[in-house]
Amino acid sequence: MKIVIINYGAGNIQSIKFAIQRLGYEAVLSDDAEEIKNADKVIFPGVGEASSAIAKLKATGLDTVIPTLKQPVLGICLGMQLMCAHSEEGDTNGLGIFDVEVKKFSPKVKVPQIGWNQIANLKSHLFEGIKENEYMYLVHSFYAAACDEMIATTEYDILYASALQKDNFYGVQFHPEKSSKAGEKIVDNFLKLS
Repeated sequence: MKIVIINYGAGNIQSIKFAIQRLGYEAVLSDDAEEIKNADKVIFPGVGEASSAIAKLKATGLDTVIPTLKQPVLGICLGMQLMCAHSEEGDTNGLGIFDVEVKKFSPKVKVPQIGWNQIANLKSHLFEGIKENEYMYLVHSFYAAACDEMIATTEYDILYASALQKDNFYGVQFHPEKSSKAGEKIVDNFLKLS
């Protein structure tokens, strides 16, 4: 199986690579459109700021490649947010895969949200073997609003979409690669999707 992690200079790519290796697979890091298109599974990571991340994707043409992918694609953290329609972070248009707005948490709560929080209302094969209200590790100041495409929710000031799915595209706000055994199981479930 060929697993490609999209390389656009945003992300904690090493921890994702290690999580994949622990499951017995190897992943390659690439910004090459053909290599990404020919992968069996694509992981779209991200840690950073939305507008500069979109600028990097546009510079390599990956902003037009990613929405056309036909194989399973998993966006993680900023990767998921960039797959949405628009982000308040830098007033940035995203890739428009998910029809949802990314908003900033209100001043009533401490941002970024750092640490463990629960995921609930789990839908999709991505969460096979994961129990309701399982804890996942999160680090973020912006969130995807609740919408029709959400397959998991988390509560922090408000109820928001902590996972999204549309067709072959999946997104998780949390970091499965840093979320212990349950997070590893989600990565494994993704790699086993047909």
